[in-house]
Amino acid sequence: MHSITVIILTYNEEQHIERCIVNAKQFAKEIFLVDSYSTDQTVAIAEGLGAKVYQNKWENNYAKQFNWGLTNLPIKTEWVFRLDADEYLTDALITEINTKLPTLAETTSGVVFERKMYFLNTLMTKGMLQMNMLRLFKYRHGFCEERWMDEHIVLTQGESVLFQHYFVDHNLNSLGWWTQKHNGYAIREAVDLLNLEYNFIPATTEQSKTYELSKDAEEKRAKKKRYAKLPLFWRAFIYFVYRYFFKLGFTQGKEGFLWHFLQGWWYRTLVDAKIYEIKRATHNNPAKMADFIRQQYKLNI
Repeated sequence: MHSITVIILTYNEEQHIERCIVNAKQFAKEIFLVDSYSTDQTVAIAEGLGAKVYQNKWENNYAKQFNWGLTNLPIKTEWVFRLDADEYLTDALITEINTKLPTLAETTSGVVFERKMYFLNTLMTKGMLQMNMLRLFKYRHGFCEERWMDEHIVLTQGESVLFQHYFVDHNLNSLGWWTQKHNGYAIREAVDLLNLEYNFIPATTEQSKTYELSKDAEEKRAKKKRYAKLPLFWRAFIYFVYRYFFKLGFTQGKEGFLWHFLQGWWYRTLVDAKIYEIKRATHNNPAKMADFIRQQYKLNI
């Protein structure tokens, strides 16, 4: 087994955690959970499968929790893999890791993989923009940047390479859970887009000012900056049309329609509605935006 530690952040993930750990055992030497005091069977299941569980209070910040793990877990392996509880690697990717990892150059400190999404138990293959993410990196050669949305692993030294095969995000919760979760995501995305426009929130991770993102993360960030400059509401509609029609999302039937409508239009419109609310309430005054967000949405910015 390769010198890889998998870190999984959890809170009430009993529905996913066994699948995740069993999958991770096929390529990792050690598996750690940073759990936020789950009240279900997450911890018992994980420990029963040989994973080691550490508890840390959740502070509504994924990057902070993951970086706590990097600092406090007794990691002894050369590599670290960031994995969510509802994610798993395909057999082809596991084989690729087991084959290629020992052959990487010494200067390689990170590995980028494509992530694909399941929705309503259907793998979304049409209408999708390719999502490449740096998830495997040498221990002490990277950290997670602190952002309100779309945080990435940042390498402090070395370079990254892209592997051919993909891993999947396959959440088994209900559609109601999905919409509630994305309602919570929407305000965080709104804050991120507003900050791109007005720059009213200083960087929270000093290291992120010094080190560069991977090429894929930089390209994604550049696309987001272009999106932020488009007019409110129209941009969500254009994004849906591009995905559903031009990228052939309609070829995946009802599941494809629901995915692209909900994730590509409804969610993006909800984000813009929250941006509109904040701008109107503060009269486009960046100095007042942070206070409004703190008071109305209880986000510590």
